[in-house]
Amino acid sequence: MSQPEITAYLKTSCGWSKGVRAVLAKYSLAYTEKDIIQNPAFRFEMEQRSGQPLSPCVEINGVMLPDISGEEVEAYMLEKGIVTANEVKTNVPLNAPCTDAQHAAMAAGIKTDL
Repeated sequence: MSQPEITAYLKTSCGWSKGVRAVLAKYSLAYTEKDIIQNPAFRFEMEQRSGQPLSPCVEINGVMLPDISGEEVEAYMLEKGIVTANEVKTNVPLNAPCTDAQHAAMAAGIKTDL
């Protein structure tokens, strides 16, 4: 199986973004991460490419998956034969929102790993 080309538009610390990172790690997939919090130009790029402002957005082999969870990224890759199912466990939920504390910290510009 060849390595897919993946670009992930993620927040620095967010439940949804952590789920996407966990799925990509679960399958040992290399990807380009574009942190839309640390670099507003990446947020603009994400919005232009996806046609909407919600994150995470993950582009796999030229197909944009907008406003997606790690669980949905995994389902897409399995359906398309990009990865083969495995029993590797992740250390974070694959389909969880940001907590109120994470939102407040991001709004205040504070880095957190909540």
